[in-house]
Amino acid sequence: MVRSTDLVETLLSRLPHRQGRVTHTESIPERAANTAEWPEWVDPVVRERYRASGVGAPWSHQVAAASLAWSGHSVVVATGTASGKSMAYLLPSLTAARQGRRRGGTTLYVSPTKALAADQLRALDDLSVPDVVATTYDGDTPTELRNVARQHATYVLTNPDMLHRSLLPNHRRWAGFLRSLRFVVLDECHEYRGVFGSHVAQVVRRLRRICAAHGAEPTFVLASATTADPARSARQLTGVPCEPVTDDGSPRGARTFLLWEPPLHERGERRSVLAETSDLLADMIIADARTVAFVRSRRAAETVAGLARAALRPVDPELPSRVASYRAGYLAHERRSLEGALQEGELRGVAATTALELGVDISGLDAVLIAGWPGTLASLWQQAGRAGRAGREALAVLIASDDPLDSYVIHHPDAIFGRPIEATVLDPNNPYVLAPHLCAAASERSLTGADLDTFGPAATDVVHTLEQEGRLRRRGEHHPRWHWTRRERPTDLVDLRGSGGIVTLVEPDTGRVLGTVDAARAHFMTHPGAVYVHQGETYLVESLELDEGIALVRREAPDYTTSAQEVSTLRIIAESESQDWGRARLAVGDVEVTSQVVGYTKRLLGSGEIVGSEPLDLPERQLRTKATWWTLPDDAVDEAGVADAAGAAHGAEHASIGMLPLIASCDRWDVGGLSTVRHADTGVLTVFVHDGHPGGAGFAERGYRAARSWLEATRSIVAECRCESGCPTCVQSPKCGNGNEPLDKAGAVRFLDMVLR
Repeated sequence: MVRSTDLVETLLSRLPHRQGRVTHTESIPERAANTAEWPEWVDPVVRERYRASGVGAPWSHQVAAASLAWSGHSVVVATGTASGKSMAYLLPSLTAARQGRRRGGTTLYVSPTKALAADQLRALDDLSVPDVVATTYDGDTPTELRNVARQHATYVLTNPDMLHRSLLPNHRRWAGFLRSLRFVVLDECHEYRGVFGSHVAQVVRRLRRICAAHGAEPTFVLASATTADPARSARQLTGVPCEPVTDDGSPRGARTFLLWEPPLHERGERRSVLAETSDLLADMIIADARTVAFVRSRRAAETVAGLARAALRPVDPELPSRVASYRAGYLAHERRSLEGALQEGELRGVAATTALELGVDISGLDAVLIAGWPGTLASLWQQAGRAGRAGREALAVLIASDDPLDSYVIHHPDAIFGRPIEATVLDPNNPYVLAPHLCAAASERSLTGADLDTFGPAATDVVHTLEQEGRLRRRGEHHPRWHWTRRERPTDLVDLRGSGGIVTLVEPDTGRVLGTVDAARAHFMTHPGAVYVHQGETYLVESLELDEGIALVRREAPDYTTSAQEVSTLRIIAESESQDWGRARLAVGDVEVTSQVVGYTKRLLGSGEIVGSEPLDLPERQLRTKATWWTLPDDAVDEAGVADAAGAAHGAEHASIGMLPLIASCDRWDVGGLSTVRHADTGVLTVFVHDGHPGGAGFAERGYRAARSWLEATRSIVAECRCESGCPTCVQSPKCGNGNEPLDKAGAVRFLDMVLR
């Protein structure tokens, strides 16, 4: 076992000047286990299989949650990574399965990713409990296994997308399974946030309604990372009360957590977080430490893995083969091969997106590198917890990127180590989310007035709107029922993950399909001229055909990366709430945003230096969503001593977008913004921050509710940044359509001071 203290010494001794890069060291002590007796209701065979696998006694939180579920109480267990949350639902579900499909009941396991479901199936196979028929049901499942799942399975593992598109529309073929459904497991439920979480909440409501039609009322068991108010979040997600279990009885090895800031170049720019992370990953592999480096994007995963391989090649020609990238967009056989290599230890270092953040059990990891703030505290601790399982020591390193929030938490460690996990933000009543699910529900089984209560308080108004639009047909007056009457499948009208479709990347010379990207991100990732990386190979995008959903690419090896630039206009539709802060005014409401990707910049690999820019002619996109905004009248701007009002507002806008994830469970790419000296709808200087999804995702509203702490943190990061006139760490934005002009860093501080006064 590699000791975390030895790994810290390795990182700091490689280059003497690295000492100044560590801004904080947090030593997290080990924690002893708190065990409990096996519950009497647990099937003896299930208990013995666990004992044979090395579990002498369960931990206290496992017994508490499992016993609540067995007694019919829906429960959410919110404890740390590697705390064995799976036993909380496996004890009752396997005990029920031992009694037979009809007498005991079936279990439906739902996870955010196929990889996690496949990992859970491996765990079930290892336990090998007799009379338990378990199988996955996802897009990779062969036809014969799908038939087994429907006809014989007692434990089916799936994902929300498959539940939405296949199982619920074909519920009559699943009648036997659903009639016996006793438990529904929602694993890693903290991942269901924002628009994705809102969609999943409505899928769960559709499931509850269909189960009731088949005579079942299943108990829900939710497993979550530690989060604020898990009972409230679980009820939002399921629509039913859930008992929280939060007292973690699992043991934990000692962990060292470093906050790491890449150095500044002589020209004042900070070294790329990807270059810094790849160096640290190479150091960990040389030290024989099994390491995962978590990054924020597919491209970043490929970049870090490639740079680490290049750094290792001069050290030992064999070492580069021990490094790989793991991300969404790979084809199924590529994912399975990488997961197997990780399980067997053939790979020593992996650069991964959040596809590996979830509970895929990669045992024996020594270190985790986190390249940039991962969006939420829940994700930070989830990623950090992937190393050091089974009581091992571990090292976690958060490496700051050029982002206001990264710089803030690196220099304010109490923002990480001294505050509770944020609450999950979702809004199931968003009409843009609710409408397609009411259509889907009506196609599965005609809707009644009583059904509408299941879907929430907004359902009655939305169903009447759908009726007026002709998407649903009403029959009956006193006891009305609504029917779906169109030919197309209503499930095709919505993508649960909010992508609005898929764009496939194709190599025209060979016809080879490289992978896919969400249509909403295609404007940014696969525009003409974009650099796209797949499996370590670099491609240039030749054309993007949005109507056909195809991007054509060719093999190239440029020495630069690309980033898209976007411009926006915004109009206020309706203000729902406001408050006066002295001279300033804060408001929240509905807005319409018109945006367009107008060009892209080229940045050199490693240094991040801008070496060129090119215009683009992509179509406009319109978005009706939620926003929060604040205003200052002209005399207050003058009183604040702001000479460049446009630059001050622009800088405050960028910084506030970067800091919103501190108080809302989002990242900066989930939101957008706009600032203007005189907005047409307010008549004064205004800064807007808006959700990036139709109807809103709850992030802007969360910003409004916590505006004081949000804007105080924004002011701090701008004022405390060591740059002279503004940089990516404080007021510059990587996706600014105006090339980060104009910007007035000092003016932004004065502007925020006046707002906060």
